This record gives sequence, C-alpha cells and structure tokens, in this order.
Amino acid sequence: MSPAVRGSARRKLLDAAAARFYAQGVVATGIDVITADAGVAKMSLYNNFASKADLVAAYLERRQEEFRARHRELVAALPDDAGPAARALAVFDAYVGHAEAAGGFRGCGLLNAAAELATGDPGREVVAGHKAEVERMLRDAVGDAGLAEHLSLLLEGAMARAGLEGDTALLRRARALAAGLLGAGT
Repeated sequence: MSPAVRGSARRKLLDAAAARFYAQGVVATGIDVITADAGVAKMSLYNNFASKADLVAAYLERRQEEFRARHRELVAALPDDAGPAARALAVFDAYVGHAEAAGGFRGCGLLNAAAELATGDPGREVVAGHKAEVERMLRDAVGDAGLAEHLSLLLEGAMARAGLEGDTALLRRARALAAGLLGAGT
C-alpha cells in the first residue's frame, strides 16, 4: 500500500473515530463501526494502528493538537503589547472555540475518554499531560503558579459542568470570572 493511500486511510479512520468516540464514547464504539464510517477495510485499521488502544491514543493526541493550534492562532492574533490577562484569556477562548466547534457538545473529549479508560492506560497519560500543559500555558501567561492553578481549576470545572449541561454558556461564564480575577474586565 502506498504511503499516500495509507495516509488517506489513517485520516479517514481518525475522522471516523473522532466523531464516534466523541458522540458515543470510546468503549461503546467498536472498530467495525469505525471502519464502516471511514469506508475502509478492517485491515486498513491494523495497517495504521496496532490496536484500538493505539487508535484511541491517536484520537486523544489529535484533539490535543487541535486545541494547541486554536490557542496558537489566538495568541498570534493578540497585539504585541498584550498583557498577561489577555494571554491567559486566550487559553479560555481556545477552550470555548474548541467546544463550540464540536457538534453536539458533550464536554471535554479528552476527559470523557479518560473517564472510560482504566487507570494506567496510556490514553489517560495523554489526557493528564494535556491538562498539565494547559496549566503551564496559564502559568506562562500570568507568571504566578498559584493563580494559574486557580484559573485551571475554574476552566476545568466549567468544562465538566458545561459538558453535563451540553451548553458552552458556562465556559463563557468561567472566562468572564477569569477576566474579573485578572482585572481585565470581559
């Protein structure tokens, strides 16, 4: 199989897995459904991923990279003289934008998947790494580890509640609360 065909099958599989894992969950989604949605043979799955666990890890890494890309775009759009508050709020804005781009919002796709995975599963490590990275982004923005932790907990709590309610309004509320804590208005 040529690299171009393999790459196309991998992309199709990841697209199908992302839609199903987010909408229905990791455990409830079988590989037969994923390959059917992707329009590829089951062998294509195993030519691209050693196992379903590898597919799950690739899905989690892809979601993490989507968030990073959204955050980079927002930070790049900030004026050169943007202060710490604007840089911290860009993290919140990236979460809001990522959530609003998700069809049928169900909360954080990473946390949803992690809740289904066994303790020690490599996918949980990907999620934990992402959450630590988000807190580092906030710490880098505000220069205060305690405040960054506070903002991170505010953001993650809002994401969990917003996911339960299926509405991103709580994420916007958390952003407004963070702006107030940072003295940035809304």
